[in-house]
Amino acid sequence: MATPPDAPAPPDEFGGSRRSHLFRDLFRQEGTKGVAVAVVSTIVVFGVIVYVVTHSPNWPAVKHLFFNGKEFVSTFPEIASKFVRNIEYFLICEVVILAFALFLAVLRSLPGPVFFPLRLMAVVYTDVFRGIPTILVIYLLGFGVPALALKGVPSSATFWALVALILSYSAYVAEVYRAGIESIHPSQAAAARSLGLTRWKAMRFVVIPQAVRRVVPPLLNDFVALQKDTALVAFVVAVPEAFLQAQIFQQGDFNFTPLLCAALLFLMITIPLTRLVDYLLARQRRRRQAGSAL
Repeated sequence: MATPPDAPAPPDEFGGSRRSHLFRDLFRQEGTKGVAVAVVSTIVVFGVIVYVVTHSPNWPAVKHLFFNGKEFVSTFPEIASKFVRNIEYFLICEVVILAFALFLAVLRSLPGPVFFPLRLMAVVYTDVFRGIPTILVIYLLGFGVPALALKGVPSSATFWALVALILSYSAYVAEVYRAGIESIHPSQAAAARSLGLTRWKAMRFVVIPQAVRRVVPPLLNDFVALQKDTALVAFVVAVPEAFLQAQIFQQGDFNFTPLLCAALLFLMITIPLTRLVDYLLARQRRRRQAGSAL
């Protein structure tokens, strides 16, 4: 009897489940001997790197400046408390980007000459904001808009720096959405229209749900980059967060260990997200293979 696609995989001979698919695939592809060779070669390569670094002439000075345990213990709690602000920025921007980018992608997908002006505006938007470095957009909006002193317009540099992040990343995410929408075969929309759905309802209930499911992995890749780029807000407009707090400690103590503390915090977020992307890609690949085998 066939196993449903969404049913949890039974434990295999290595005692794992789907969450251990990377190791399972490695065993299946390389075999026990291949895995042993991979482990030994990895240990040798990293052992050589560690030996060369730790036996370099200036290693004691580098260790004191970058890997100072006392400095790490004294500065990490404060930097971690400021990292909460990075997470807040990330969550705020992510929600807005998901909605706004989908709106842009739908605009670019509208057929017919009557919608050409909307498609043109969406194309110009994505071309402009994908072409300008994000840090320049943050500078322009973070300092330019507050300098205008417009009535009824927020004057916070932080607010406009977040708007800059949203505008920049929405251009990238909109293209991801558009790729997903264009990957849906036109027969899907045609079948929906034959059932009496309008063009908008066919897009809303048939095309977009399938497209979003297909682009979840690349969307997560963009949000990994977004999490890192929240540090640009502090870099430009001097808002206390993890990176800026690490810089303050570094400049006060003349030690670079606090910067490694900040790097570690970002890794604690980005690495699980990256592994989640790998898992979702592998699951999609298995489902496609299962579908083609039927």
